[in-house]
Amino acid sequence: MNKIFSNNYTIINLYKKSSFKSEIVTQMIYGESFKIINKSLKWIKIKIKEDKYTGYIRKRRFAPYLKPTHKVCTLSANIYKNPNYKIKIGKLPYVAKIKVDEINSKFAKFQNKWIEIKNIKPLKYKNKDIFKDIKIFNNIKYKWAGKTFEGIDCSALIQVCLNFNNKFCPRDSTQQEKFFKKNINLKNIKKNDIIYWKGHVALALSNKKLIHAYGPLKKTLIMTIPQAMKRIKKTANLEVISVKRI
Repeated sequence: MNKIFSNNYTIINLYKKSSFKSEIVTQMIYGESFKIINKSLKWIKIKIKEDKYTGYIRKRRFAPYLKPTHKVCTLSANIYKNPNYKIKIGKLPYVAKIKVDEINSKFAKFQNKWIEIKNIKPLKYKNKDIFKDIKIFNNIKYKWAGKTFEGIDCSALIQVCLNFNNKFCPRDSTQQEKFFKKNINLKNIKKNDIIYWKGHVALALSNKKLIHAYGPLKKTLIMTIPQAMKRIKKTANLEVISVKRI
């Protein structure tokens, strides 16, 4: 039961209970690893190794743990059957992790598939600006529990950027707000500070603007900080509870 597996599917939904009618609580991205907690005939309860999140997934054939060497650095990356552009067989999302076996001038091979080299970085790579990539999600639709180009929620927007830079980040906004310890006065907010409301989170792009995956408008978008605060107060009657600095 303690054996570690790698997710070898593009995106997998994790459910709160062992039923497709149950709430989706998060997603597991290609290359993330997990442990099996228990099994039933059709379902597996797992714990994702990267963020300790637990949930149920449909039983499938998963790969034994593959130590990744690279990660996807674009919003989505096409996957090809051969090291050319003729047969596209899928896409991988930002921060998906792969074990590269072979590289040529334009493509890298992993698990008998090929990806363009320009769309990946070595696993140890870090951006100097930790939230440099967050704007690639601008205008991506809001999706509860989503983590990818197909849809993303507010806390995942923070998590995936930190994960790309090899930093641990809890999955939910309430967990994040407790995890990050450095509190900042809202008046002193600056770029890359993280703003928390009860059940919601945004990232400051400057002392004037923020970006967030915002449910009421059904997408990820950039707003002024006063505009966001006013709208959230009006729609959900919520005030900012903290501002964190990493």
